[in-house]
Amino acid sequence: MIPSRLARHTLINAYRRPWVQHQCLPNRSYSQKQASQAREPPDHRKLGHQQSLFLTSEYSPGSPIFLPHGTRIFNRLVEFMRKQYVRYGFEEVITPTMYKKSLWAKSGHLDNYADDMYSVTGNTKATPDQSHSCCGQEDAPKTPEEAEDDYGLKPMNCPGHCLIFASKVRSYRDLPIRYADFSPLHRNEISGALSGLTRVRRFHQDDGHIFCRPSQVEEEIKKTLDFVAVVYNVLRLGVSYRLALSTRPKDHYIGTEEEWNRAEDALKRALDASGKEWSVNEGDGAFYGPKIDIILKDSDGKEHQTATVQLDFQLPKRFELQYQAPAPELEMRGEITKDPALLAHQGLVTPVMIHRAVLGSVERLMALLIENYNGKWPFWLNPRQIIIISLNDTEPVVEWISTVRKVLLGTEEQVPSQVTEASVPTQGLVLNHPTGLTVDVDLSARPVGGKLKEARKNGYGHVLFVGEAEVRDKQVSLGKERLSPAEVRDRMKALVDTFQ
Repeated sequence: MIPSRLARHTLINAYRRPWVQHQCLPNRSYSQKQASQAREPPDHRKLGHQQSLFLTSEYSPGSPIFLPHGTRIFNRLVEFMRKQYVRYGFEEVITPTMYKKSLWAKSGHLDNYADDMYSVTGNTKATPDQSHSCCGQEDAPKTPEEAEDDYGLKPMNCPGHCLIFASKVRSYRDLPIRYADFSPLHRNEISGALSGLTRVRRFHQDDGHIFCRPSQVEEEIKKTLDFVAVVYNVLRLGVSYRLALSTRPKDHYIGTEEEWNRAEDALKRALDASGKEWSVNEGDGAFYGPKIDIILKDSDGKEHQTATVQLDFQLPKRFELQYQAPAPELEMRGEITKDPALLAHQGLVTPVMIHRAVLGSVERLMALLIENYNGKWPFWLNPRQIIIISLNDTEPVVEWISTVRKVLLGTEEQVPSQVTEASVPTQGLVLNHPTGLTVDVDLSARPVGGKLKEARKNGYGHVLFVGEAEVRDKQVSLGKERLSPAEVRDRMKALVDTFQ
């Protein structure tokens, strides 16, 4: 049969290759390059919506609401940091969300940071007449000052950690003391500056404070910069950050110029010892001391401060923090002596305080990671780690998938062998060992190719298949391999444990 003219022209056009003059090729390639460069960079706000990570609400501007997938990423970052705390000698504490304004006046925040803080007014209503407490003793009446005191939501954790240090007598042998805190912080950012996860009003910071002897300052700063390098290499940000020294502000600072110069010199020596290039941000230090900022770029080329190391000689003085040490006059200058006569004299010395945050704001770092990975999360951080796809929906396949999922999750029931009837009642007692893996299931009656395509689109790290052959052999298919559920579980846990 001879095809029609329309059919012939359609066939010819389908196979016809467009002819381009050689002299036009450079212009053509240049235009294609321009098109690729004009491609929109990743935006964590759009990606966060597409990946169901977080949302924002008009009822709480600047306070992101993390959805289950976003919460998984958040929690894994925090747990990762907790594991590093063991290596770097930090102890985690939990401190109040708000303090009386008298504390913020003592720390200097009320004079230098009040505009960025939220105020909370105490309950001024009169309490009902209660002549006796629950223990039968009369309660002391509250003074008007105590009943009507104003509070401030904490924008940072340092005053609370100072209270912990001051709660007992310290010796030079106890130092350095390192506290870490993930308590939520609040800062009153102007509404026009709020943006996704990068500029918020409520956030979490891997906040840490080191109380050390003057002679320990440089070593502690070096360890902190090493901490930063380890974490950012694991997060695949190792080559994309820079260091900056922020010096004494022109206004709104506490302490003498001599103290500031001494602190800045210590940071400069630590930066030189780090082997990394660094720059100076004149006048950009905190009001209580100079700092080293770690700066990251987002997909738009905009820079964000994430990690920070701040040296503080002032806050310990304001809170009258002290520790016992021999030869106190030399100790406070960071000098060490072996003279028995000098060492025989004991005295009180004010510690140096180092503020440090490695992730910085967890929310802000998540925004940078969302854009950096652009949907291709490393397995240990991936909120969608594993999905099991059924090859059919028969009852044996569905039941085996349920069993496999329990093994991968570590939720299969186990009665402990060491528990006996004589010691603990065993009825209803089961133990499991959750693996922390995220395992989803697709049992829909759709073509396998469609389910696989959707799983890849959604960014799952690994896709497992279960059909009649897998049910018969008590296995699952992972790519071209056939493995037992326990083998898959151990392989996936190894990826998580090595942060891959």
